[in-house]
Amino acid sequence: MEVERKWLIESAEALPADVVATSGAQIEQGYLTIGPDGSETRVRRKDGRCTLTVKSGHGLIRNEAEVALTEEQFEVLWPATEGVRVEKLRRAVPGEGGLTIEVDVYSGKLAGLVVAEVEFDDPWGAESFVAPYWFGRDVTADDAYKNRSLAMHGRPA
Repeated sequence: MEVERKWLIESAEALPADVVATSGAQIEQGYLTIGPDGSETRVRRKDGRCTLTVKSGHGLIRNEAEVALTEEQFEVLWPATEGVRVEKLRRAVPGEGGLTIEVDVYSGKLAGLVVAEVEFDDPWGAESFVAPYWFGRDVTADDAYKNRSLAMHGRPA
């Protein structure tokens, strides 16, 4: 189970210096299936590590299952995601209370989009979390900012 919140960041220039100074991981992510109920099957390559992930559910709490793939398996599946992909640089920075803030700076067709995500142990932690000053609007419940939607429809207006 995944309990996660997401915020829109004004721009990469709005990020604090310590976030910008943090090295990041390049992520290539493509979608094999996207269901009308919010379910998805995706492949991802992050720093040479390849995975197949299935997610279901909607909103703050979602079910998630992840399976490791070999590079060869990833390469076989990757062409099936043509036109439904996102590329981003992810920086992981420490947050309050031992939490990790993942800052995604998108590239390609989503260049200029920046979001921050925080994963929690439970819904109570997510609800009581006080976002840092540099976070923007909470877009957790806005489907337009889900990676699957960004991959299909591009950046929201």
